[in-house]
Amino acid sequence: MPVKIFRFLSLFPLAFLHALGAALGYAVYLSSPTYRERLRGNIESAGFASSLPAAIRASGKSILELAFVWCAPPSRVLNSARIENWEIVQSALDEKRGVIFLTPHLGCFEIIAQSIAARTKVTVMYRPPRKEALKPLIEGARARENLLLAPANLAGVRIMARALKKGEAIGLLPDQVPEQGEGMWADFFGRPAYTMTLPAKLHLMSGAPLILSYAERLPHGAGFAVRFVRFEETLGDTSEQQAHAINRAMEKLISQCPSQYFWSYNRYKTPSGAPAMPLEKQG
Repeated sequence: MPVKIFRFLSLFPLAFLHALGAALGYAVYLSSPTYRERLRGNIESAGFASSLPAAIRASGKSILELAFVWCAPPSRVLNSARIENWEIVQSALDEKRGVIFLTPHLGCFEIIAQSIAARTKVTVMYRPPRKEALKPLIEGARARENLLLAPANLAGVRIMARALKKGEAIGLLPDQVPEQGEGMWADFFGRPAYTMTLPAKLHLMSGAPLILSYAERLPHGAGFAVRFVRFEETLGDTSEQQAHAINRAMEKLISQCPSQYFWSYNRYKTPSGAPAMPLEKQG
């Protein structure tokens, strides 16, 4: 059923989906106290309270635009994406050490992998959906030429390491909460967040440069601006320093268009298998 619904919605213009999504965003915000409390609490604690109304609308847009990004013809999807600063990526690819794209939950992050795959082979890490009914939709929609999927587990890490060894590109969501204790506590907008250390490990192992990416949602359904930014933070020597550096880079990126960040994501949870938060970070 979700596949049929998304395919039907993909027939409509992106502007219509975004307009409908904005209304959906308010409907969900008003109807769900848990969702409302998390979204508002996260955006206010990060210092972007003035962006709350726009963030509510953007959250709904991010849902309905998936029908377009996943189910519309690839040529139509790619035509909606305006690529900026690709020369940063090409310069990194020319070094033949691979590239590690770090893409937070900012804007239409789902369109970025497709935009990259139209230019070079890329392997992206993903977490399979918990609901089995959604698996055909998500995995089938993400399957594109030059776009490979690696599960978020040890086997997936090996797949990505092999891709880097061949000089290929990989993509990660660095603000996704890692499972099974595979992370480090580091501040994210002033609050301790369990943060993955995998990007830094892959970088140190391969020498592949880190590149930040995000796709800003343009007004009135005009499409997306896919942007690439050099990673300029100093990683440091320890896992904790590296996690802090990656979070700082994410904060700077999110500050470019804070209303389009996925503030309702439970970024500050303590996942199963994670060590307890250090006492000095509590309170």
